[in-house]
Amino acid sequence: MKKVVITVIALSLSISTMMSCKEAADKAKEATEEAADSLEEAGDELKEAAEEAKEAMEEAGEEMKEAGSQALDSIKKAGEETMDKAKEMGEDAKDAAKETADDLKKVAEDAKDKLDH
Repeated sequence: MKKVVITVIALSLSISTMMSCKEAADKAKEATEEAADSLEEAGDELKEAAEEAKEAMEEAGEEMKEAGSQALDSIKKAGEETMDKAKEMGEDAKDAAKETADDLKKVAEDAKDKLDH
């Protein structure tokens, strides 16, 4: 009888250990599945964040291109205005020089006339 009782106790312990191992394996499998789901979700979020960053960079690039174009247009316009002003100043200087030359010529003629009389 002792052998039967010992066998039953040993069998109970074996079954209990097997049940615990099965529960541990199930929990490990569940944890692995949850980890895989979390990794997949994190991967999707990273992919989405990378796509958003790409779009932001493309938008910033377009804005920089437009700003550069506007800056070049402004520089070109300023250059053209400077050239126009320089031409005007050149015309004004030319006119002033001609007027001065005419005045000097008249003064010289007046002086000559006074010397002749």
